[in-house]
Amino acid sequence: MFLKKLSFRPSKFVTVPRTICFGFLAVILLGTLLLMLPISIAEGTWGDFITALFTSTSAVCVTGLVVVDTGTYFSFWGQFFIMLLVQIGGLGYMTATTFLLLLVGRRFGLRERLAIQQSLDSPGLSGVVQLVKSIIATTLVFELTGAFLMMAVFAPQHGFDRALWLGLFHSVSAFNNAGFGLFPDNLISYATNLPINLIIPLLIIFGGIGYQVIQEMYIWLRDRITRSRERVVFPLNFKIVTSTTIFLLVLSTLAFFLVEYRNEETFGQYNFTGKLMVAWFQGVVPRTAGFNSIDYGKMTDAGLFITIALMFIGASPGSTGGGIKTTTFRVLFECTKAVLQGKSEVLCYQREIPTALLRKAIGVVFGSLTTVIIATTLIAISDPDVEFIRVLFEAVSAFATVGLSTGITASVSVFAKLVLIATMYVGRVGVLLLVSAFLGDPSPTLVRYPDENLLVG
Repeated sequence: MFLKKLSFRPSKFVTVPRTICFGFLAVILLGTLLLMLPISIAEGTWGDFITALFTSTSAVCVTGLVVVDTGTYFSFWGQFFIMLLVQIGGLGYMTATTFLLLLVGRRFGLRERLAIQQSLDSPGLSGVVQLVKSIIATTLVFELTGAFLMMAVFAPQHGFDRALWLGLFHSVSAFNNAGFGLFPDNLISYATNLPINLIIPLLIIFGGIGYQVIQEMYIWLRDRITRSRERVVFPLNFKIVTSTTIFLLVLSTLAFFLVEYRNEETFGQYNFTGKLMVAWFQGVVPRTAGFNSIDYGKMTDAGLFITIALMFIGASPGSTGGGIKTTTFRVLFECTKAVLQGKSEVLCYQREIPTALLRKAIGVVFGSLTTVIIATTLIAISDPDVEFIRVLFEAVSAFATVGLSTGITASVSVFAKLVLIATMYVGRVGVLLLVSAFLGDPSPTLVRYPDENLLVG
């Protein structure tokens, strides 16, 4: 009886949310140690703890915020460790762990499958291991393709060996929506380079729509090419993700083009075609990869506010991106539309959205807003000389794991850096998952309370 109690307590404490949260913390701490080693620093000395911790958190949380220049501060091994951390963070702790366990031939029990299902936001437990295998294969295809395509762009200027490394690093960073770059100006010097303006955004988009959507696209294309008679019926998640993503891409590109058109320090220096390319690039990266082909510190307040809104919405579920997700945004939009139309049910593409999903969407947005407000307030208190719009921009960028910055990241106080580290972590693991890890599994109850109306709005 005593042994049974001892074996029961650990399993009760180590819940799925806690496994995921502690897993990310362990990877961040390991990455911090690796990035402090003399072999990771270009000068060959031990690195600063806060710099290593910030960079490791930013990499694991696929954010891209930096306090030092990645290409000059870190050696090749430091850059390699950052790329590795980005890859683990993009795949997710459970996916990366599952892949390693598959390599050594370990079988998975119910707890492991449940953890994988929850970390991937998969609708069911069946086929989760096969899903992990397809995720790894999809990731390799996109990243290697992007690496070789960008290598051709970088080779004339940097040589074959250097171009191969630049292509691989930026491809991994782009597909995982991280935004880490090895150039001092990120990608400003490639602002009007057509191949870069196609390769990087496409990697970001495919990395940000989710693996299940990519898989459904592949099945549809395969059936069209083979002329299969079976009709592919896309699920509601696919329709919402693709339509919302396309809408936001078009709207954001147009908005940046109009707002920044005459700003000589951003878009104004380019011709009409160049302005369109820069607007397209800026329309993609806030969702949620922190590459930049302009100086965000010289953007208009309107441009910064549009970027903040896009960063907050973020990418899609099951992807490498952050934010509240496109599906959450769409669900709340459809809910608002239903209320204005006086409808009792929320419909989207002739399907009713369950009440449980509406509650979850409201919880995600409320928790996200609360996190951003707390982070913004703390940074504003510790660094009162920084403009509010820039503080808000930095906080949202950290929470949505975007990595865009107006240039204040390296100059803020140590306390503000610690706040950004915590914000990046919360944004990566998710507000609801983190709260669930603290509170533990909910206890079932049969108690029901009476309804009562109150005034709202």
